[in-house]
Amino acid sequence: MEKDVIKKQLLEMLGPDIVLTQDIDLMYYSYDSSFFTKLTPLSPSAVVLPRSVEDVQKVMRFAYQNKVNVIPRGAGTGETGGCVAIEGGIILDLSSWNDIVEIDAPNMQVIVRPGIIHANLNEQLAAYNLFFPPDPGSSKMCTIGGMVANNASGLRAVKYGCTEQYILGLEMVLANGDIMYTGGINARCIKNVSGLNLTKLMIGSEGVLGIITRIRLRCWPKPRARGIAMVVFDKLDDAPATVLDVYREGILPSGIEILDSSAISAVNQFKPHINLPDAEAILLFEVDGNPPSVEFEGNVIKEVAGKRARSVEWSTEPKRMAELWEGRSITATAAARVRADGTRVFAGEDISVPLSRVADTLRAIRALGAKYDIKVVNYGHIGDGNVHTAPVINPEIPEEVERVKKLVHEIHLLAIEMGGSTTGEHGVGIVRRQYAGLEHGNAVDYMRKIKMAFDPEGIMNPGKLF
Repeated sequence: MEKDVIKKQLLEMLGPDIVLTQDIDLMYYSYDSSFFTKLTPLSPSAVVLPRSVEDVQKVMRFAYQNKVNVIPRGAGTGETGGCVAIEGGIILDLSSWNDIVEIDAPNMQVIVRPGIIHANLNEQLAAYNLFFPPDPGSSKMCTIGGMVANNASGLRAVKYGCTEQYILGLEMVLANGDIMYTGGINARCIKNVSGLNLTKLMIGSEGVLGIITRIRLRCWPKPRARGIAMVVFDKLDDAPATVLDVYREGILPSGIEILDSSAISAVNQFKPHINLPDAEAILLFEVDGNPPSVEFEGNVIKEVAGKRARSVEWSTEPKRMAELWEGRSITATAAARVRADGTRVFAGEDISVPLSRVADTLRAIRALGAKYDIKVVNYGHIGDGNVHTAPVINPEIPEEVERVKKLVHEIHLLAIEMGGSTTGEHGVGIVRRQYAGLEHGNAVDYMRKIKMAFDPEGIMNPGKLF
Protein backbone atom coordinates (compact mmCIF):
# COMPACT_ATOMS: atom_id res chain seq x y z
CA MET A 1 0.00 0.00 0.00
CA GLU A 2 1.28 3.46 -0.92
CA LYS A 3 2.52 5.66 1.92
CA ASP A 4 0.05 8.46 1.12
CA VAL A 5 -2.87 6.03 1.19
CA ILE A 6 -1.75 4.67 4.57
CA LYS A 7 -1.56 8.21 5.97
CA LYS A 8 -4.98 9.16 4.61
CA GLN A 9 -6.76 6.07 5.92
CA LEU A 10 -5.18 6.28 9.37
CA LEU A 11 -6.16 9.95 9.67
CA GLU A 12 -9.73 9.13 8.69
CA MET A 13 -9.88 6.18 11.09
CA LEU A 14 -8.17 7.71 14.16
CA GLY A 15 -7.91 11.46 13.64
CA PRO A 16 -4.99 13.91 13.58
CA ASP A 17 -4.63 13.99 17.39
CA ILE A 18 -2.96 10.58 17.48
CA VAL A 19 -1.66 10.13 13.92
CA LEU A 20 1.58 11.78 12.80
CA THR A 21 2.23 12.09 9.08
CA GLN A 22 4.48 15.14 8.62
CA ASP A 23 8.00 14.46 7.34
CA ILE A 24 9.61 16.26 10.29
CA ASP A 25 7.75 13.96 12.73
CA LEU A 26 8.55 10.82 10.77
CA MET A 27 12.23 11.77 10.67
CA TYR A 28 12.34 11.66 14.50
CA TYR A 29 11.11 8.06 14.38
CA SER A 30 13.85 7.09 11.91
CA TYR A 31 16.30 6.64 14.79
CA ASP A 32 16.86 4.91 18.09
CA SER A 33 20.09 5.07 20.14
CA SER A 34 21.96 2.61 17.93
CA PHE A 35 24.93 3.38 15.71
CA PHE A 36 23.11 1.49 12.95
CA THR A 37 20.30 4.05 12.68
CA LYS A 38 22.78 6.94 12.82
CA LEU A 39 24.29 5.53 9.65
CA THR A 40 21.01 4.38 8.09
CA PRO A 41 17.93 6.34 9.27
CA LEU A 42 14.72 4.56 8.24
CA SER A 43 11.50 6.53 8.03
CA PRO A 44 8.07 4.97 8.66
CA SER A 45 4.96 5.64 6.59
CA ALA A 46 3.10 7.04 9.61
CA VAL A 47 3.15 7.08 13.40
CA VAL A 48 0.21 6.37 15.71
CA LEU A 49 0.13 7.27 19.41
CA PRO A 50 -2.63 4.99 20.72
CA ARG A 51 -4.63 5.89 23.83
CA SER A 52 -6.61 2.68 24.21
CA VAL A 53 -6.66 -1.00 23.34
CA GLU A 54 -9.33 -0.17 20.78
CA ASP A 55 -6.94 2.22 19.01
CA VAL A 56 -4.35 -0.55 18.77
CA GLN A 57 -6.93 -3.02 17.49
CA LYS A 58 -8.04 -0.61 14.76
CA VAL A 59 -4.47 -0.19 13.57
CA MET A 60 -3.76 -3.92 13.62
CA ARG A 61 -6.93 -4.86 11.77
CA PHE A 62 -6.20 -2.25 9.11
CA ALA A 63 -2.59 -3.40 8.83
CA TYR A 64 -3.51 -7.09 8.71
CA GLN A 65 -6.10 -6.62 5.97
CA ASN A 66 -3.76 -4.48 3.87
CA LYS A 67 -0.46 -6.26 4.66
CA VAL A 68 1.12 -3.15 6.19
CA ASN A 69 4.00 -3.56 8.63
CA VAL A 70 3.58 -2.45 12.25
CA ILE A 71 6.49 -1.63 14.56
CA PRO A 72 5.91 -1.07 18.31
CA ARG A 73 8.09 1.56 19.97
CA GLY A 74 8.70 2.77 23.50
CA ALA A 75 11.04 5.63 24.39
CA GLY A 76 13.47 4.92 21.55
CA THR A 77 16.36 4.24 23.95
CA GLY A 78 17.14 0.87 22.38
CA GLU A 79 20.57 0.29 20.87
CA THR A 80 19.84 -2.34 18.21
CA GLY A 81 17.49 -0.70 15.69
CA GLY A 82 14.64 -2.75 17.14
CA CYS A 83 11.98 -0.03 16.97
CA VAL A 84 12.59 1.43 13.50
CA ALA A 85 10.75 0.62 10.29
CA ILE A 86 13.38 -1.07 8.15
CA GLU A 87 10.76 -2.13 5.58
CA GLY A 88 8.37 0.82 6.00
CA GLY A 89 5.02 0.72 7.76
CA ILE A 90 3.29 2.12 10.83
CA ILE A 91 5.12 2.82 14.08
CA LEU A 92 2.96 2.46 17.19
CA ASP A 93 4.48 4.85 19.72
CA LEU A 94 3.31 3.54 23.09
CA SER A 95 5.40 5.92 25.20
CA SER A 96 2.56 8.35 25.99
CA TRP A 97 0.27 5.53 27.17
CA ASN A 98 1.87 5.63 30.59
CA ASP A 99 -0.74 5.23 33.31
CA ILE A 100 -0.67 2.89 36.28
CA VAL A 101 -3.92 0.91 36.13
CA GLU A 102 -3.67 -0.38 39.70
CA ILE A 103 -1.18 -0.85 42.52
CA ASP A 104 -2.27 -4.06 44.25
CA ALA A 105 -0.05 -3.78 47.33
CA PRO A 106 -1.66 -6.67 49.31
CA ASN A 107 -0.81 -9.02 46.45
CA MET A 108 2.58 -7.36 45.80
CA GLN A 109 1.89 -6.52 42.18
CA VAL A 110 1.09 -3.60 39.91
CA ILE A 111 -0.77 -3.34 36.60
CA VAL A 112 0.58 -0.77 34.13
CA ARG A 113 0.33 0.38 30.55
CA PRO A 114 3.46 -0.08 28.40
CA GLY A 115 4.58 3.56 28.27
CA ILE A 116 5.29 4.14 31.95
CA ILE A 117 8.92 5.05 32.67
CA HIS A 118 10.84 2.66 34.90
CA ALA A 119 11.99 5.30 37.40
CA ASN A 120 8.52 6.85 37.58
CA LEU A 121 6.97 3.49 38.38
CA ASN A 122 9.38 2.90 41.25
CA GLU A 123 8.69 6.37 42.61
CA GLN A 124 5.00 5.46 42.84
CA LEU A 125 5.69 2.03 44.33
CA ALA A 126 7.94 3.52 47.04
CA ALA A 127 4.85 4.83 48.89
CA TYR A 128 3.91 1.18 49.45
CA ASN A 129 7.47 0.14 50.38
CA LEU A 130 7.64 -1.86 47.13
CA PHE A 131 9.85 -1.73 44.04
CA PHE A 132 10.26 -3.32 40.63
CA PRO A 133 13.83 -4.70 40.92
CA PRO A 134 15.32 -4.73 37.37
CA ASP A 135 17.51 -1.62 37.16
CA PRO A 136 18.58 -0.56 33.65
CA GLY A 137 21.02 2.30 33.22
CA SER A 138 18.34 4.16 31.26
CA SER A 139 15.88 3.98 34.17
CA LYS A 140 14.82 7.63 33.83
CA MET A 141 14.01 7.20 30.13
CA CYS A 142 13.11 3.61 29.26
CA THR A 143 9.54 2.30 29.30
CA ILE A 144 8.31 -0.85 31.01
CA GLY A 145 6.85 -2.05 27.72
CA GLY A 146 10.28 -1.75 26.11
CA MET A 147 11.85 -3.58 29.04
CA VAL A 148 9.41 -6.47 28.58
CA ALA A 149 9.92 -6.56 24.81
CA ASN A 150 13.71 -6.79 25.25
CA ASN A 151 13.80 -8.68 28.58
CA ALA A 152 15.92 -5.88 30.02
CA SER A 153 17.97 -6.15 33.20
CA GLY A 154 20.79 -3.89 34.40
CA LEU A 155 23.06 -3.18 37.34
CA ARG A 156 21.37 -5.46 39.86
CA ALA A 157 20.60 -8.49 37.71
CA VAL A 158 23.07 -10.66 39.59
CA LYS A 159 20.66 -10.85 42.54
CA TYR A 160 17.33 -9.74 41.13
CA GLY A 161 17.51 -11.18 37.62
CA CYS A 162 15.92 -9.94 34.40
CA THR A 163 12.51 -8.50 33.62
CA GLU A 164 11.08 -11.93 32.78
CA GLN A 165 11.16 -12.98 36.43
CA TYR A 166 8.65 -10.26 37.36
CA ILE A 167 6.03 -10.53 34.62
CA LEU A 168 2.91 -12.28 35.90
CA GLY A 169 0.70 -11.66 32.89
CA LEU A 170 0.22 -9.63 29.74
CA GLU A 171 -2.55 -8.24 27.61
CA MET A 172 -1.55 -8.23 23.95
CA VAL A 173 -3.10 -7.26 20.65
CA LEU A 174 -2.07 -9.78 18.01
CA ALA A 175 -1.37 -9.23 14.34
CA ASN A 176 -5.00 -9.79 13.29
CA GLY A 177 -6.38 -7.48 16.00
CA ASP A 178 -7.39 -10.21 18.47
CA ILE A 179 -6.70 -9.65 22.17
CA MET A 180 -4.80 -12.33 24.07
CA TYR A 181 -4.31 -12.52 27.84
CA THR A 182 -1.43 -14.49 29.31
CA GLY A 183 -1.03 -15.57 32.93
CA GLY A 184 -4.79 -15.91 33.44
CA ILE A 185 -7.58 -13.55 32.34
CA ASN A 186 -8.52 -12.48 35.87
CA ALA A 187 -5.56 -13.90 37.80
CA ARG A 188 -3.94 -12.07 40.70
CA CYS A 189 -1.90 -15.02 41.96
CA ILE A 190 1.89 -15.01 42.01
CA LYS A 191 2.30 -18.71 41.21
CA ASN A 192 0.68 -20.14 38.09
CA VAL A 193 1.85 -23.20 36.15
CA SER A 194 -1.34 -23.67 34.16
CA GLY A 195 -1.00 -24.20 30.42
CA LEU A 196 1.83 -23.31 28.05
CA ASN A 197 3.82 -20.35 29.35
CA LEU A 198 2.92 -17.79 26.70
CA THR A 199 3.99 -14.96 29.00
CA LYS A 200 7.61 -16.12 28.85
CA LEU A 201 7.34 -16.53 25.09
CA MET A 202 6.32 -12.91 24.67
CA ILE A 203 9.05 -11.48 26.92
CA GLY A 204 12.06 -10.65 24.79
CA SER A 205 10.12 -11.15 21.54
CA GLU A 206 10.93 -7.57 20.46
CA GLY A 207 7.52 -6.88 18.94
CA VAL A 208 7.59 -9.66 16.35
CA LEU A 209 4.61 -11.52 17.88
CA GLY A 210 2.22 -8.77 18.99
CA ILE A 211 1.68 -5.45 20.76
CA ILE A 212 1.90 -5.35 24.56
CA THR A 213 -0.93 -3.19 25.90
CA ARG A 214 -1.02 -4.06 29.63
CA ILE A 215 1.50 -5.61 32.00
CA ARG A 216 0.97 -7.26 35.39
CA LEU A 217 4.22 -7.00 37.34
CA ARG A 218 5.36 -8.66 40.53
CA CYS A 219 6.91 -6.27 43.07
CA TRP A 220 9.31 -6.87 45.95
CA PRO A 221 9.64 -5.19 49.35
CA LYS A 222 12.26 -2.43 49.34
CA PRO A 223 15.45 -3.42 51.19
CA ARG A 224 16.09 -1.42 54.35
CA ALA A 225 19.86 -1.09 54.07
CA ARG A 226 22.64 -0.97 51.49
CA GLY A 227 26.42 -1.04 51.41
CA ILE A 228 29.17 -0.77 48.80
CA ALA A 229 32.69 -2.18 48.62
CA MET A 230 35.31 -0.87 46.19
CA VAL A 231 38.04 -3.43 45.46
CA VAL A 232 41.20 -2.50 43.55
CA PHE A 233 43.31 -5.08 41.65
CA ASP A 234 46.79 -5.04 40.13
CA LYS A 235 45.97 -8.15 38.07
CA LEU A 236 42.92 -8.36 35.80
CA ASP A 237 42.45 -12.10 36.41
CA ASP A 238 42.06 -11.50 40.14
CA ALA A 239 38.79 -9.61 39.61
CA PRO A 240 36.60 -12.46 38.27
CA ALA A 241 38.39 -14.89 40.59
CA THR A 242 37.35 -12.73 43.54
CA VAL A 243 33.74 -12.72 42.36
CA LEU A 244 33.81 -16.53 42.41
CA ASP A 245 35.43 -16.48 45.86
CA VAL A 246 32.58 -14.32 47.16
CA TYR A 247 29.97 -16.64 45.65
CA ARG A 248 31.65 -19.63 47.26
CA GLU A 249 31.19 -17.95 50.65
CA GLY A 250 27.43 -18.03 50.06
CA ILE A 251 27.16 -14.26 49.44
CA LEU A 252 24.94 -12.98 46.62
CA PRO A 253 25.47 -9.21 46.23
CA SER A 254 22.73 -7.14 44.61
CA GLY A 255 25.25 -5.95 42.04
CA ILE A 256 28.87 -6.49 41.02
CA GLU A 257 30.38 -4.03 38.54
CA ILE A 258 33.79 -4.04 36.87
CA LEU A 259 35.85 -1.21 35.39
CA ASP A 260 39.03 -2.27 33.63
CA SER A 261 42.02 0.04 33.12
CA SER A 262 40.43 1.65 30.05
CA ALA A 263 37.32 2.60 32.01
CA ILE A 264 39.34 3.81 35.00
CA SER A 265 41.37 6.06 32.72
CA ALA A 266 38.23 7.39 30.99
CA VAL A 267 36.54 8.24 34.31
CA ASN A 268 39.62 10.04 35.66
CA GLN A 269 40.03 11.98 32.43
CA PHE A 270 36.37 13.04 32.45
CA LYS A 271 36.05 13.79 36.19
CA PRO A 272 39.52 14.14 37.74
CA HIS A 273 38.09 14.81 41.21
CA ILE A 274 36.87 11.19 41.38
CA ASN A 275 40.52 10.08 41.28
CA LEU A 276 40.01 6.34 40.88
CA PRO A 277 43.12 4.30 41.71
CA ASP A 278 45.36 3.45 38.77
CA ALA A 279 44.81 -0.29 38.45
CA GLU A 280 44.14 -3.16 36.08
CA ALA A 281 40.59 -3.49 37.40
CA ILE A 282 38.18 -2.19 40.01
CA LEU A 283 35.19 -4.13 41.33
CA LEU A 284 32.21 -2.52 43.03
CA PHE A 285 30.15 -4.88 45.18
CA GLU A 286 26.71 -3.65 46.26
CA VAL A 287 24.88 -5.48 49.07
CA ASP A 288 21.31 -4.79 50.19
CA GLY A 289 18.87 -6.23 52.73
CA ASN A 290 18.37 -5.80 56.46
CA PRO A 291 21.06 -3.78 58.31
CA PRO A 292 22.66 -6.71 60.22
CA SER A 293 22.86 -8.90 57.11
CA VAL A 294 24.31 -6.06 55.04
CA GLU A 295 27.06 -5.46 57.59
CA PHE A 296 27.80 -9.19 57.83
CA GLU A 297 27.98 -9.69 54.06
CA GLY A 298 30.05 -6.55 53.60
CA ASN A 299 32.61 -7.75 56.11
CA VAL A 300 32.79 -11.16 54.42
CA ILE A 301 33.37 -9.48 51.03
CA LYS A 302 36.06 -7.27 52.57
CA GLU A 303 37.85 -10.29 54.04
CA VAL A 304 37.56 -12.48 50.94
CA ALA A 305 38.48 -9.75 48.43
CA GLY A 306 41.44 -8.67 50.55
CA LYS A 307 43.20 -11.94 49.77
CA ARG A 308 43.74 -10.92 46.12
CA ALA A 309 43.20 -7.17 46.01
CA ARG A 310 45.56 -4.24 46.51
CA SER A 311 42.93 -2.47 48.60
CA VAL A 312 39.32 -2.84 49.76
CA GLU A 313 37.01 -0.13 51.08
CA TRP A 314 33.59 -0.92 52.56
CA SER A 315 30.96 1.67 53.48
CA THR A 316 27.29 1.92 54.44
CA GLU A 317 27.44 5.70 54.86
CA PRO A 318 25.24 7.32 52.16
CA LYS A 319 27.65 10.12 51.18
CA ARG A 320 30.62 7.80 50.86
CA MET A 321 28.58 5.19 48.98
CA ALA A 322 27.59 7.86 46.46
CA GLU A 323 31.25 8.80 46.03
CA LEU A 324 32.29 5.19 45.55
CA TRP A 325 29.51 4.59 43.02
CA GLU A 326 30.08 7.83 41.10
CA GLY A 327 32.88 6.45 38.95
CA ARG A 328 30.72 3.60 37.69
CA SER A 329 27.68 5.81 37.18
CA ILE A 330 29.47 8.12 34.73
CA THR A 331 31.50 5.49 32.87
CA ALA A 332 29.22 5.42 29.83
CA THR A 333 29.43 9.20 29.49
CA ALA A 334 33.16 9.28 30.22
CA ALA A 335 33.83 6.75 27.46
CA ALA A 336 32.76 9.24 24.80
CA ARG A 337 35.31 11.78 26.03
CA VAL A 338 38.50 9.75 25.64
CA ARG A 339 39.23 11.61 22.41
CA ALA A 340 38.28 15.20 21.68
CA ASP A 341 36.82 14.53 18.22
CA GLY A 342 35.24 11.19 19.10
CA THR A 343 31.88 9.76 20.06
CA ARG A 344 30.90 6.51 21.70
CA VAL A 345 29.44 3.93 19.31
CA PHE A 346 26.50 1.84 20.53
CA ALA A 347 27.27 -1.41 18.73
CA GLY A 348 28.49 -4.68 20.17
CA GLU A 349 28.00 -3.02 23.52
CA ASP A 350 26.45 -5.72 25.71
CA ILE A 351 27.91 -9.15 25.02
CA SER A 352 27.55 -11.82 27.70
CA VAL A 353 30.20 -14.43 28.51
CA PRO A 354 30.77 -17.04 31.24
CA LEU A 355 32.24 -15.50 34.38
CA SER A 356 35.31 -17.69 34.04
CA ARG A 357 36.02 -16.12 30.62
CA VAL A 358 35.57 -12.44 31.52
CA ALA A 359 39.29 -11.69 31.86
CA ASP A 360 40.09 -13.51 28.61
CA THR A 361 37.30 -11.61 26.89
CA LEU A 362 38.52 -8.21 28.11
CA ARG A 363 42.06 -9.00 26.94
CA ALA A 364 40.77 -10.13 23.55
CA ILE A 365 38.73 -6.93 23.14
CA ARG A 366 41.82 -4.88 23.97
CA ALA A 367 43.70 -6.77 21.26
CA LEU A 368 40.91 -6.17 18.76
CA GLY A 369 40.93 -2.46 19.59
CA ALA A 370 44.66 -2.37 18.87
CA LYS A 371 44.18 -4.38 15.67
CA TYR A 372 41.72 -1.83 14.30
CA ASP A 373 43.38 1.19 15.97
CA ILE A 374 40.20 2.10 17.85
CA LYS A 375 39.93 3.12 21.48
CA VAL A 376 37.58 0.80 23.39
CA VAL A 377 36.38 1.39 26.96
CA ASN A 378 35.34 -1.76 28.84
CA TYR A 379 33.11 -2.07 31.89
CA GLY A 380 30.02 -4.04 32.85
CA HIS A 381 28.00 -6.27 35.13
CA ILE A 382 30.65 -8.87 35.93
CA GLY A 383 28.37 -10.67 38.40
CA ASP A 384 26.51 -12.24 35.47
CA GLY A 385 29.24 -11.94 32.81
CA ASN A 386 27.65 -9.00 30.98
CA VAL A 387 30.51 -7.00 29.39
CA HIS A 388 29.90 -3.52 27.98
CA THR A 389 32.27 -2.40 25.24
CA ALA A 390 32.34 1.23 24.13
CA PRO A 391 34.28 1.86 20.91
CA VAL A 392 35.07 5.55 20.38
CA ILE A 393 35.50 6.93 16.86
CA ASN A 394 34.94 10.03 14.75
CA PRO A 395 31.82 9.05 12.76
CA GLU A 396 32.58 11.77 10.20
CA ILE A 397 35.58 9.77 8.99
CA PRO A 398 34.31 6.99 6.69
CA GLU A 399 37.44 4.90 7.08
CA GLU A 400 36.96 4.83 10.88
CA VAL A 401 33.33 3.84 10.43
CA GLU A 402 34.37 0.86 8.31
CA ARG A 403 37.01 -0.17 10.85
CA VAL A 404 34.58 -0.02 13.76
CA LYS A 405 32.09 -2.17 11.84
CA LYS A 406 34.76 -4.86 11.51
CA LEU A 407 35.69 -4.48 15.18
CA VAL A 408 32.09 -4.88 16.33
CA HIS A 409 31.63 -7.93 14.10
CA GLU A 410 34.64 -9.58 15.71
CA ILE A 411 33.39 -8.70 19.21
CA HIS A 412 30.11 -10.50 18.48
CA LEU A 413 31.97 -13.52 17.13
CA LEU A 414 34.24 -13.44 20.19
CA ALA A 415 31.23 -13.63 22.51
CA ILE A 416 29.99 -16.80 20.79
CA GLU A 417 33.50 -18.26 20.75
CA MET A 418 33.75 -17.71 24.52
CA GLY A 419 30.56 -19.71 25.07
CA GLY A 420 28.49 -16.57 25.51
CA SER A 421 25.84 -14.51 23.73
CA THR A 422 25.89 -11.53 21.40
CA THR A 423 23.54 -9.71 23.78
CA GLY A 424 23.10 -9.89 27.53
CA GLU A 425 20.39 -7.27 27.98
CA HIS A 426 19.87 -4.91 25.02
CA GLY A 427 18.29 -7.30 22.54
CA VAL A 428 18.87 -8.40 18.96
CA GLY A 429 16.94 -5.98 16.75
CA ILE A 430 18.56 -5.49 13.37
CA VAL A 431 22.19 -5.37 14.37
CA ARG A 432 22.58 -8.90 15.76
CA ARG A 433 20.11 -10.90 13.68
CA GLN A 434 22.92 -12.18 11.43
CA TYR A 435 24.36 -14.13 14.39
CA ALA A 436 21.14 -15.98 15.27
CA GLY A 437 22.11 -19.15 13.43
CA LEU A 438 25.61 -19.25 14.97
CA GLU A 439 24.23 -18.78 18.45
CA HIS A 440 21.06 -20.91 18.32
CA GLY A 441 21.48 -23.40 15.48
CA ASN A 442 18.28 -24.99 14.18
CA ALA A 443 16.29 -23.44 17.05
CA VAL A 444 16.02 -20.40 14.76
CA ASP A 445 13.86 -22.47 12.40
CA TYR A 446 11.42 -23.11 15.24
CA MET A 447 11.47 -19.43 16.21
CA ARG A 448 10.35 -18.64 12.66
CA LYS A 449 7.55 -21.21 12.92
CA ILE A 450 6.31 -19.63 16.15
CA LYS A 451 6.32 -16.22 14.50
CA MET A 452 4.38 -17.59 11.56
CA ALA A 453 1.74 -19.01 13.90
CA PHE A 454 1.19 -15.61 15.54
CA ASP A 455 1.86 -13.46 12.47
CA PRO A 456 1.06 -15.36 9.26
CA GLU A 457 1.24 -12.21 7.11
CA GLY A 458 4.67 -11.25 8.51
CA ILE A 459 3.65 -7.70 9.39
CA MET A 460 4.90 -7.55 13.01
CA ASN A 461 8.24 -5.72 13.22
CA PRO A 462 9.73 -7.57 10.24
CA GLY A 463 13.48 -7.95 9.87
CA LYS A 464 14.19 -8.22 13.57
CA LEU A 465 15.60 -11.11 15.68
CA PHE A 466 16.37 -13.40 12.70
